[in-house]
Amino acid sequence: QLRFVESGGGLVAPGGSLRLSCLVSGISLADWSIGWFRQAPGKEREGVSCIRNSDGVTVYADSVKGRFTISRDMAKNTVYLQMSSLNSEDTALYYCATVSIATMQNGERQFWPRDSTSRGQGTQVTVSS
Repeated sequence: QLRFVESGGGLVAPGGSLRLSCLVSGISLADWSIGWFRQAPGKEREGVSCIRNSDGVTVYADSVKGRFTISRDMAKNTVYLQMSSLNSEDTALYYCATVSIATMQNGERQFWPRDSTSRGQGTQVTVSS
């Protein structure tokens, strides 16, 4: 059974850092690309970052480039999201899911959830002083 368990969220001051973890069970990271998404109250869901199963290629939203880093531990079947230089705009519920990735004609990569109903409960990140 596919399951995602996110952890690592919390309250952090502006400029601070957090590392989120997504423990995946039921599938192998070698077979499925995994992405992080976030949703804040009153805002649309945003794809934050993803990592491709076949070669570890990573994709980032423009809003987090240079501040967030996605990685994975195949042995632990866990995907991480290291977040730094956090600001109030990063406040949201973060969750992980399997994703599809496509490369556009301009070379830009986009990703989206493969199944909108298959996701974890998420972990809350609040950036506030």
